[in-house]
Amino acid sequence: MKKLLYILFIGIAIQSMSGQDLKPEYQKFVKKFIDNVKNDRKEAVAEAIKFPLKRDNPIPSIKNKTEFVKRYDEIFDAKLKAEISKSNAAKDWSEMGWRGIMLNQGTLWMDTDGKVFSISYQTKAEKDLKTKLIVAEKSKLHPSIAKFEAPEVILETSKFRVRIDDLGNDNFRYASWSIKQSMSEKPDLIITNGKWFHDGTGGNHHYDFKKGNFLYQCYITVLGTKDSAPATLTIYQNGKEILNQEAKIVPR
Repeated sequence: MKKLLYILFIGIAIQSMSGQDLKPEYQKFVKKFIDNVKNDRKEAVAEAIKFPLKRDNPIPSIKNKTEFVKRYDEIFDAKLKAEISKSNAAKDWSEMGWRGIMLNQGTLWMDTDGKVFSISYQTKAEKDLKTKLIVAEKSKLHPSIAKFEAPEVILETSKFRVRIDDLGNDNFRYASWSIKQSMSEKPDLIITNGKWFHDGTGGNHHYDFKKGNFLYQCYITVLGTKDSAPATLTIYQNGKEILNQEAKIVPR
């Protein structure tokens, strides 16, 4: 629930923020993008996408232009195409400082180089695909962790594989194995009642899991420097750090 409230808060904050008038040079590539979507020029639209284009977990990210064209209809349905096609570059697209340029209330985000880096809208096709993928994923897991509402993230450090799932009602589960084990095997450690916390406005966040006098913290970097690790696993005992390892996020 806390995670949902934060997302709602960000949405309200975006609505209340006064976006800057879109500069003429930005309007130029926005108008081109609108025209390409309106006329279903899939290859031309692909040229305006920044890859990889992330989709809602566990739907795989779109890695390149070829894959984007193949999955175009999965992302751009009639409703989204209509919203983009009917939009006015000067009135419906806003420059939001370092965040980039957004369509309406954040349906789509574009950087100041004219590249789309986020499409928050989700079609029925993607929703159905997400459900199908979650069912398939559950069948491959050890029975002890096969029940969850939605998958969150899988991390791999040099020693551990960590899986975090959303169990619903602001309850997250931590499961870990040695790096050589598969997730079809029984986890070495399972912790429930974990909590999700946002860190700033750039999307960075972390999860806390407590077991006895131990705290397991998984930090996810969304907006960082070129040297930032995608994620880190830190373990504390009685408030003292006893392990800190950089982690990669396993792609879907």
